[in-house]
Amino acid sequence: MPADLIAGFLSGAVLIVAIGAQNSYLLRQAIRREHVLPLVLVCASADALLIVAGIAGLGAVIESQPAFLSLARYGGAAFLLVYGLLSARRACKPEQLILDAGSRLPLGVAMVTCLGFTFLNPHVYLDTVILLGSLASQREEGRWSFGAGAVGASFVWFFALGYGARFLAPLFAKPLSWRILDSMISMTMLGLGSLLILE
Repeated sequence: MPADLIAGFLSGAVLIVAIGAQNSYLLRQAIRREHVLPLVLVCASADALLIVAGIAGLGAVIESQPAFLSLARYGGAAFLLVYGLLSARRACKPEQLILDAGSRLPLGVAMVTCLGFTFLNPHVYLDTVILLGSLASQREEGRWSFGAGAVGASFVWFFALGYGARFLAPLFAKPLSWRILDSMISMTMLGLGSLLILE
């Protein structure tokens, strides 16, 4: 059991710890200290739900329905390209870290955007549901321990990203830092969106 738990944690960490669309969005919001706990919980809970679904057999269903992945692929590409262009526009304007309540993104908008980055990304189904689901199924009786390890890795990562970002706040008091971050986010989103279309 402990071996399955550790294997799940390491497998989950390898797939989750990457600066993709969801992580880039959470990082930006966390640096601004906007709705950090709700967004961290949304990201980690969504991962947990997808991991459990994969272990329960949803991966096999998704693999048999290529239309679902195609819909997620093109919908996700459009979502990423639009957000990438918005980030590029922000990068052209000087901005600095402002923590007053008037500049905050509404919680509902932040949550919906976060859910979009999570569920409109076809790679989340390939990595989390299909890949982790198949790795877990190879362990038979230990598959749920494996899943618990993967879920644990997700919670550790998102809490570390969400609450570790505050240490970057002094750096982002400078407008140039925001321009660099938004440029990097824009390139990430536009690159991922383009890859989804070209795949």
